[in-house]
Amino acid sequence: MADTSDTRTPAQIEADIKRRRAVLAETLDEIGVRVHPKTIVGDAKAKIVSNIDHTLGRAYVGVNRAVSDVKAQFTNEEGAPRLERIVPVALVAAGLVGLLALGTRRRKG
Repeated sequence: MADTSDTRTPAQIEADIKRRRAVLAETLDEIGVRVHPKTIVGDAKAKIVSNIDHTLGRAYVGVNRAVSDVKAQFTNEEGAPRLERIVPVALVAAGLVGLLALGTRRRKG
């Protein structure tokens, strides 16, 4: 690097010092904002919200996929119900409700 100190005028040196002071002041202000507790808390909150949104999005996709899979088991390609699958499930569900009602009645009596 060439030595330019002897070719600059005192006015140029002063201007350079003022410019560097302004840059340094701006940098210190930026550092002050970054390490301010409110900034740190805000950044932490934003990160948490982002992680929650991501997790909820993945959960929504998983639940949506599960619902679609179950729906596909009980409907055909046109969306019409498959009675050969719905009727047995409905009978089993009705039987379970009946057993639960019978068990509740026996405990009360």
